[in-house]
Amino acid sequence: MAVIEGTAYWASVSSPNVKFEPVYTINLVVDDSIAQQFAGKGYKVKQLEAGPSIVIKRKAINKDGKKNSAPKLVDSSKEPIDVLIGNGSRVRVQYSEWETTNNYGHFKGLDLQAVQVLDLVPYGDRVEDGEELGIKPEEKDEF
Repeated sequence: MAVIEGTAYWASVSSPNVKFEPVYTINLVVDDSIAQQFAGKGYKVKQLEAGPSIVIKRKAINKDGKKNSAPKLVDSSKEPIDVLIGNGSRVRVQYSEWETTNNYGHFKGLDLQAVQVLDLVPYGDRVEDGEELGIKPEEKDEF
């Protein structure tokens, strides 16, 4: 097991991303030297606008069809939280490296075990209707 700090993008930690297959995942933007270390070990490094990123994930359902537990999610005080992590949040991620060989080839990856949110950017943080015009909530029409 290891811990790495970086900036989170497209995090699905409390509930899995189900776009293709159910998976808990986080794209972690790290500095160039860390990205080079991971690339040197044979892990894929994606280039995002924010910088080099490593993908750390855990399948929601294992090869035997059983559910995998969700990664732990805690705040900076290590207290459990249930929040959606917005892009740009500063986090620490606990992961473990895995490697296997089967009939289809040799594979390796990073298993997402826990995420500690150090500086949360709320997901979907948006401006309320009329707020930028200086309209206070009580001034809005009620239907």
